[in-house]
Amino acid sequence: MAETKPALVLHLATGGEPLVFALPGEGAEELASKLPLLLEHGSTESVQTKDESRISVNFAHVAVAYIDDLQRKGKVFGLH
Repeated sequence: MAETKPALVLHLATGGEPLVFALPGEGAEELASKLPLLLEHGSTESVQTKDESRISVNFAHVAVAYIDDLQRKGKVFGLH
């Protein structure tokens, strides 16, 4: 089985290209389970990225958010 490379994909309510952040393997499932509530309530959440950065996401400005596999993606912010 191929290794998965999880990423948080955010489509902003204002449109444009989605923002994609590489995530560490651990914690991605937990974040995925929290996304529906974060979107529903427009909450702000601090997210650990794979490159050891922390980003704060204000989900009040996000139309769609999901966890995807980077194996299928061509470009990602913060990935070396």
